[in-house]
Amino acid sequence: MRARGGVIRERVRTLLERVASGEVAPERALDELARAPIETLDFATIDHHRGIRQGFPEVIFGAGKSPAQVVEIAGRLIERGERALITRADAAALGAIHVRWPNARLNEVAGTAFVPEPLDPRPEAGPVLVVTAGTSDLPVAEEAAETLFAASVCVERLTDVGVAGIHRLLARCEALQRAKVIIVVAGMDGALPSVVGGLIACPVIAVPTSVGYGASFGGLAALLTMLNSCAAGVTVVNIDNGFGAAMAAARFVKA
Repeated sequence: MRARGGVIRERVRTLLERVASGEVAPERALDELARAPIETLDFATIDHHRGIRQGFPEVIFGAGKSPAQVVEIAGRLIERGERALITRADAAALGAIHVRWPNARLNEVAGTAFVPEPLDPRPEAGPVLVVTAGTSDLPVAEEAAETLFAASVCVERLTDVGVAGIHRLLARCEALQRAKVIIVVAGMDGALPSVVGGLIACPVIAVPTSVGYGASFGGLAALLTMLNSCAAGVTVVNIDNGFGAAMAAARFVKA
């Protein structure tokens, strides 16, 4: 299993081993570690040491950024040998990424792009099961799944198994029991995480979505339902935050 943090963390490990063996002087190692831990652009300040601290490099939130800005930030990360994950990217940004990196993994449903390391990430942990209550929840669920893929976590999917037809979920108990962590994505009444949480023992991360009619209040109703779950061990993230749920799940399975 590769150490968490990808290429940057491995480089630091190698550098420390060379210092320990006497091959590299401590002063030279300090200079190497101090080299631009942050990089300042006109429109962004890139944190190049996040992978060392947190196990995954800085992720680019595409919303509100121009395609040129997204490509520039991703390019600076890739120049340092790190993977680049972009979330909430619109069609123009996805197109620009594809032109710059034809090998990029694009997911139009999720609005994500991933430019991998020279070797595609191998699943190191998991599986994490991403469950959706309805097809309309797929953009958020796919954001979670793509984030997990970028973090080298094995992902499985269970789609459109909401409480309006609970037999669809109960027919897939084997998948539920196999998972190390389950991410449940649901809008409208937001009841599915409680059902899942009452069936299995692994951690459940609930993601409310903004899917629903007027009284759903843009996902607030689902959020409040999930926060008031009577099932033990259900954790809740922000509305439509598939990325946040995935990063939490990745830390659980890699701990």
